[in-house]
Amino acid sequence: MPQRQSVPATIRKDEMRDMNLGLNGKRALVTGASSGLGLGAAKALVEEGVRVIVASRSEDKLSQAVATLGANASYVVADLSNPATAKELPARAASLLGGLDILICNSGGPRAGGFFDVEIEDYRRAIDANMLSSIELAKAAVPFMEESNWGRIIAITSLWVRQPSQNLILSNTARTGLTAFIKTMAGAVASKNITANTIQPGFHLTERFRELNGDNSARVASQIPARSLGSPDDFGAVVAFLCSEQAKYVTGTSLPVDGGLYLGLM
Repeated sequence: MPQRQSVPATIRKDEMRDMNLGLNGKRALVTGASSGLGLGAAKALVEEGVRVIVASRSEDKLSQAVATLGANASYVVADLSNPATAKELPARAASLLGGLDILICNSGGPRAGGFFDVEIEDYRRAIDANMLSSIELAKAAVPFMEESNWGRIIAITSLWVRQPSQNLILSNTARTGLTAFIKTMAGAVASKNITANTIQPGFHLTERFRELNGDNSARVASQIPARSLGSPDDFGAVVAFLCSEQAKYVTGTSLPVDGGLYLGLM
């Protein structure tokens, strides 16, 4: 009987990166990227050779983020709670980068609250910041992607689009609308070699998580099948893969990244 060859028990991170995602030299705009999941996405793209512009409201945080990202990253200060500002941002990014291939739409979540806690003006602000701004970004980015016959658009939404949180009614409402838009948009741009998807994060260790859950990370983690909170860096790796050449046939999908928290079949 032939002797079995031993198989390494683990694969080093540098070995995993031997897979060429086909992103070297691509140009990306990542919003809400001064920290958290947006920064994790920007970091993963930079590691794949993408030239990245990160955008958010805080110049101090953006400056710190770019310092960690390195020479392939720069920033633009923009208040994306205003859809009119979002509409102009892809053109600014394309001017700085010489084009635009990848758009990652991310935004800070609206304030917590349930049905009895919020007013109609709260909904308007949430819809502006968490739905309409991303719609404007996507619509404005497509012409630049059409020029090169290649594009990737990803909106970071929330797992609560699938199973609404009673205490996050504003986010549930706005991000569900954005999910429907991206799903519909995907069919319109698929023939142009542009994909459009959403990623639905569960609990990840970010400033937003701490804002909503305080010091209860161990208690929250115990409720997740994976028994741990997500990492922004690992989340970013999922973003990079969906932007890759290997994922060119994945479009119009909504991908939960949640450690098994969502139990539904659809």
